[in-house]
Amino acid sequence: MPDLAEELADWLEGLGLADQLAAAGLPTYERDGDVVRWTEPATGEPLGAERLAELDRLLRSQGEEPAHAVPVALVRLRRETGLRQQLLDGGWLDYAGVARLRGVSTNAARFAVHKAAERRTLLVVGHEGAVLVPSFQLDEAGEVRTELLTVLEPLLVSVDPWRAWIWLTTPAALLGGAVPHEAARDPEELPVVQRAAVALAERSRSAQG
Repeated sequence: MPDLAEELADWLEGLGLADQLAAAGLPTYERDGDVVRWTEPATGEPLGAERLAELDRLLRSQGEEPAHAVPVALVRLRRETGLRQQLLDGGWLDYAGVARLRGVSTNAARFAVHKAAERRTLLVVGHEGAVLVPSFQLDEAGEVRTELLTVLEPLLVSVDPWRAWIWLTTPAALLGGAVPHEAARDPEELPVVQRAAVALAERSRSAQG
């Protein structure tokens, strides 16, 4: 009979979620033959039986029946990881790219980007030490699309920049499946997008609080 350490590892691998443990700040495991060893993320210390049982309860806490539960947080993280990679594959500019669009120096673009980010009028995303400016929010001259200003402001107060980027560029349930930044181009739809952005920001604040 497999022990809990092996059962938990097998379950997560079956769901395709084992790779999300570290990103979620949860204990991770390694296999050594038939032995599965779980360790704490901060210390690398092995998990005791009580801590392992606690982790099992945590991951199975979503759903009415633990046997059929799915660790929703890990599923969401896997989805967001996939979406992040899609966004990184295209659709962003660095300082030099913004500078080319605006016809200014790279230093001037860097200064303008940081000032706009401080005013919450530009979505800026950090990635591996670099600063990315998602291009969907810019017009042909490299300026922020006017209609997005009132959408960005509430989001950038409390929503993680990556999550804001994902939300703005993928179909949103609150908008009947429309892509927020595209729907915002329609003056009749813009107020709906603004309200949806505020609702997302409020949910984010509640989750943080």
